[in-house]
Amino acid sequence: MPRKPLIAANWKMYKTPAQAQEFFKNFLPLVANHERDEIVVCPSFTSISVVIAAATGSGVAIGAQNMHFADEGAYTGETSPLMLKAIGTTHVILGHSERRQYFAETDDLINKKLKAALAHQLVPIVCVGEVLAEREAGKTTEVCTRQIRGVLAGITAAAAAPLVIAYEPVWAIGTGKTATPQIASAAHAVIRAEVAKLLGGELADALRILYGGSVKPDNATALMAEEDIDGALVGGASLDPQSFAKIVNY
Repeated sequence: MPRKPLIAANWKMYKTPAQAQEFFKNFLPLVANHERDEIVVCPSFTSISVVIAAATGSGVAIGAQNMHFADEGAYTGETSPLMLKAIGTTHVILGHSERRQYFAETDDLINKKLKAALAHQLVPIVCVGEVLAEREAGKTTEVCTRQIRGVLAGITAAAAAPLVIAYEPVWAIGTGKTATPQIASAAHAVIRAEVAKLLGGELADALRILYGGSVKPDNATALMAEEDIDGALVGGASLDPQSFAKIVNY
């Protein structure tokens, strides 16, 4: 079976609930009856309930940008997988480079979150990728394989079936630089090969690997033409309904 592409919007720390509602009012007509790709929008926590209501019946799924690994507890400021499930969230981004950079998230912590997401039937979008210095030092393969091994530690192939991985070259996030389709595809092949070693070829063949790094309407088609690229994790270009719709409709 061919892998169904997934186009995910990561709104980061943008949009009030009212702005999120306005986005959906303008966005949904532009992707009405779109079935080729799975569409997921990940707003900030304060807008999740609003956009779930706005997206009802549209086929657009709603995800969170992060979560804690515990079901509940004295973790001030955190949100649990139980809470996300309770309001209708279906996906969650884990290990985004900004979480690693600004909040000191490690592969071990992301691994705990991944296990919790899978246990609660949330579709995890797990991010991996190298920074510029690692890219220039020729360490892309080393970094990606190390991160994949870390985040997938102790996870079985059966449990990992819903997993989505996003390759995000950190040097291309918010910089305007984009990995060429060939560079991105090569990294995706490395990731798929490592997953095959860890969890078997069948799961690796079915695994969707998204590209994330300055995806825009003008480069989406070329990126998506690559066999190993199964979708996109879109940042800034997903904040505008017309822009994001053009990416979805590549």
